[in-house]
Amino acid sequence: MNPPRVRIQTQDFDPSREIAALRQHDRRVGAVCSFVGVVRDFHPDSTGEVLSLELEHYPGMTERAIEAMVDQALARFNIYAAQVIHRVGLLQPLDQIVWVAVSSAHRGEAFQACEFLMDYLKTQAPFWKKEQTPSGARWVDARVSDDAALARWGIQAQNA
Repeated sequence: MNPPRVRIQTQDFDPSREIAALRQHDRRVGAVCSFVGVVRDFHPDSTGEVLSLELEHYPGMTERAIEAMVDQALARFNIYAAQVIHRVGLLQPLDQIVWVAVSSAHRGEAFQACEFLMDYLKTQAPFWKKEQTPSGARWVDARVSDDAALARWGIQAQNA
């Protein structure tokens, strides 16, 4: 049985366990590419330290949007499986925040599909991020560089 393709959760995840589940019993797999995003103690577009990061989402809508992203990756790349885990709630610097993993026969497709999913997640997934800093809270906007990363896949960012 394959693991769920998309999970939104407050609890942490174990990358080793997730990789094992993703490739379990699939003898075709010759490559697994994965990415773990971690909360930093600073934001590159601001001055000052980040004390915590709070993520909000719309249950159901967020999962459907990410499922659509996974469907696009499966259609674009010769991959066998993909998984996205995204945490929500209050997170601290050094906490794991996102997991993306892709299995395929060869590394090239796995690398591309993993990068595609991360680029898509950074701009199109319906999450709202609020940083707590020593001077107060602030909402985090999408960055122009993230939109540019998505554009190289031929996709126009739909941020407001």
